[in-house]
Amino acid sequence: MIQWFGRADARRDSFQADIDPKVGGRFRVSFSTDQEYYQVGGVYREVVPNRLLVFSWAWHSTPERESQVRVSLQPDGDGTLMTVHHEQLFDSAARDGHERGWMASLDQLEKSLA
Repeated sequence: MIQWFGRADARRDSFQADIDPKVGGRFRVSFSTDQEYYQVGGVYREVVPNRLLVFSWAWHSTPERESQVRVSLQPDGDGTLMTVHHEQLFDSAARDGHERGWMASLDQLEKSLA
């Protein structure tokens, strides 16, 4: 995860991840850019191996703005179709920022798997 998660301008040597992917388990991921430190965490609510992860999501800087992420995986020919649905976001600015962040992370994931 530390090879692909986070902003494209994050310092790759700054990543830390603590992950316990079971129902009730927690995760925390942190990284830095040249200007800022970021930390996000949450609790796994649903875990179906190789199929589904549902977890809460809150940035350390705004813990009151908890949202929810659903990641589903489906076989797709020789590959896998991954769908990320991030809901219950605070406002349209948060939605737009998270969309940019997820797109950057998923682009980096695709590159790391190539």
